[in-house]
Amino acid sequence: MTAETTASEEGTAARSNRYDETGELRTSSTRWQARRLNPPNPLWGSNGVAFGPDGRLYVAQFLAGQISAVDPASGDVDVVVPMDSPVQSPDDLAFGADGSMYITDLVPGRVWRRSPAGEYSLVTDDVTNPNGITCIGDRLFINEMKPDGRLMELFPDGGDPVVLTAGLALGNAMQRGPDGHIYYPHMITGQVWRIPPDGGTPEVVAEDVHEPVAVRFDQGGVLHVVSRGVEGIVTRIDLHGGGTRTLVTSGLKGLDNAAFDAENRMFVSSFASGGVTELLPDGRIREIVRRGLDGPYGVTIDLGGTVYAADHYRLASPAATDEGEPVGASLEAGPGGVRTHLLMPFAHGITSDGQLLHYTSQFGMVQTYDTVSGAVRERARGLNRPIGIAVGTDGSLVVAETGAGRVVAIGDEDDSGSGSDSDSDSGSGSGTGSVTVLADGLDRPTDVAFDAEGRLYVSEERLGTVLRIEADGRTALVADGLGAPQGLAVLGEELFVVETGQRRLRALSLTTGESRIDAEDLPVGPPPGVVPRTEPALFADIMPGMARRFAGLAAAPDGTLLLSANGEGTVLRLTPRAGAQSER
Repeated sequence: MTAETTASEEGTAARSNRYDETGELRTSSTRWQARRLNPPNPLWGSNGVAFGPDGRLYVAQFLAGQISAVDPASGDVDVVVPMDSPVQSPDDLAFGADGSMYITDLVPGRVWRRSPAGEYSLVTDDVTNPNGITCIGDRLFINEMKPDGRLMELFPDGGDPVVLTAGLALGNAMQRGPDGHIYYPHMITGQVWRIPPDGGTPEVVAEDVHEPVAVRFDQGGVLHVVSRGVEGIVTRIDLHGGGTRTLVTSGLKGLDNAAFDAENRMFVSSFASGGVTELLPDGRIREIVRRGLDGPYGVTIDLGGTVYAADHYRLASPAATDEGEPVGASLEAGPGGVRTHLLMPFAHGITSDGQLLHYTSQFGMVQTYDTVSGAVRERARGLNRPIGIAVGTDGSLVVAETGAGRVVAIGDEDDSGSGSDSDSDSGSGSGTGSVTVLADGLDRPTDVAFDAEGRLYVSEERLGTVLRIEADGRTALVADGLGAPQGLAVLGEELFVVETGQRRLRALSLTTGESRIDAEDLPVGPPPGVVPRTEPALFADIMPGMARRFAGLAAAPDGTLLLSANGEGTVLRLTPRAGAQSER
């Protein structure tokens, strides 16, 4: 395990909760006791980073559409570009000579200027997947993260973009080197290239670099290439000496970007777990802003009591036992933090099935991960924003295909499907398993759950209803008038639903139809008072775009509930209060 210290250990101020500045858990209930299984995450992931004129480190948070400023001495976090700004999906940023912040807005394909006075102006919307960005004096350069991407100069005061070169194999974070050239990675080919800022012939300066995602120079002119993999590798290349390479393995999973301060200290970000971390030359790390869960989205628990969260870029576990003590040897956020089991699967809905974890990706995939062997098997592809998932009584995977307005069952590769020929759909969701439609004509089905009798329920987020799906595909109303219902879970004869609109937990009796509110002030959704803006697109050109937030819910064998508290980046365990069981 990598040696780590934290800013708080040195007497500096505590970091804020991204959902509530007080950091308090405000969930109220007379029936349930709420407890966090991991600390809140101050950031919604961390992507591009750059030091501003004020000496603070500015951190782009792609998943939130937000940029925050971090005091590297105290770890204090201030939101500078809020979620309701014109910027939808900031992936990288740079500062111009006049103090203006320039931002690549990846999903809609835009580049923004934020003036020192806080005013926004559009530099261009004639780019695709803009990612890497750098300023050279008052000149602005960006590249595109896509196959055959371009590197170009933009002109904030007007003028057509000038393409310096094309053919980038997924561009990303770039910077001018000591020789005046712009250095940039080809993520797919594992190369680092350079080109003069006035144009010319690009040339390869390094090959066989481990999963390059960012190119940075320290104050001494040494090239540092940040890798995006599980090992947290940074490759140092002395381009102007003997060309020697040194690998530093930090253990920080999913590194995204880096910045050096005036004292040549290196600070890194992580798309997988957020946070800001100082990386020392010998590989030791020092936490500046705590890491944790970017989401989470779906949540589940296995029969052994291990909790798993689908956390967009990974499958993870809050690394705490029921007593709150850390478990495992690979903690990501110090005591009580998070363990990563699998990086880069894109995971949103999740359910446990023995030693298997079945999970969905809103980008169209359903996969199965074997927690013992580590094997991953594709179950279906090409679905339209699948989110909620449950295991049917026949062993099939039942999925809420949100974008298609239907619920489907996925069988094994050699399974002909449980429905009739007219119920099977081979034109959508083609993959390794058969796909059978259980119900269609729905609006926005979000999660699914089975009761003890094998009856299937689905939440309709936009319509505010919960439905039961009958064997013939027809639906019966269970509850209506709900506020954006998402996660579902069954305990005994009650169905629990997370109302994300009102941030509350509702219980529905499956025998009497009685409905009651069980808990309020759940930390789900955007921070209170933030008005959601237009949702970014699911895809950006051919690349994954923005996944919709999902507050999953799961029932544990011991009668507790597990909630994806995606507003603050935690998993909550809801334990029945004394006497509450007998009242139900």
